[in-house]
Amino acid sequence: MKLEGKNPIRERIASGKPFDKIYVQDKISDSEIRNWVQIAKQNHTKIEWVDSKTLDKLSETGHHQGIIAECTDFEYSDLDEISSREGDLLLVLLDGLQDPHNLGSVIRVAECVGANAVVIPARHSVVVNETVIRVSAGATAHVPVCKVGNLNSAIEKLKEKNIWVYAADMDGQSMYKTDLTGRTAIVIGAEGAGVSRLTKETCDGVVSIPMRGKVNSLNASVSAGILLYESLRQRSK
Repeated sequence: MKLEGKNPIRERIASGKPFDKIYVQDKISDSEIRNWVQIAKQNHTKIEWVDSKTLDKLSETGHHQGIIAECTDFEYSDLDEISSREGDLLLVLLDGLQDPHNLGSVIRVAECVGANAVVIPARHSVVVNETVIRVSAGATAHVPVCKVGNLNSAIEKLKEKNIWVYAADMDGQSMYKTDLTGRTAIVIGAEGAGVSRLTKETCDGVVSIPMRGKVNSLNASVSAGILLYESLRQRSK
């Protein structure tokens, strides 16, 4: 897996996770990047100085900012371990998101509110890739992302652990009237399709975002941000 640009690499360094190899633009004057090179050398990471054209060819996003790192593929976390923890929890479950930009944005806001994990299904869903990591601004290095075989089965297991699971949908109860504190999981649906019927029926309830405009839907990552920050507001009382 490649990490491109300063944010993803900065956050991976902060997390203490290793790199396999780092490509750096020769004669780069950025002091922060040069400091990272020294840290990487101390950790016995291979450094290769290359020209900007070579970095452009290596780049898959077009936003390398003079540095590209190679590391092992993304490591997913264990949802069972996370959901078995005592005390309050806040989880974000994604029902078949396809757009890596949406996934990256959800992971970023989940990290900002202190959510315990983001959960994606193994099939019919975007996975964590270079684009997701870049859009998350490096948040993938800090918030666990779990991949599950079947989302509905995962929801049933969460409920057994006294975690209240709410599907986000316009026909639900207002988020201002829904208790999003304690042990809570929020399910965000796919772009366009929303949360599937069976998944909604599996959840404990349905929560909605009040709307007063003429457009009656929001982008998946925007919906996640609004609901997660409402949960944070309630938890901050």
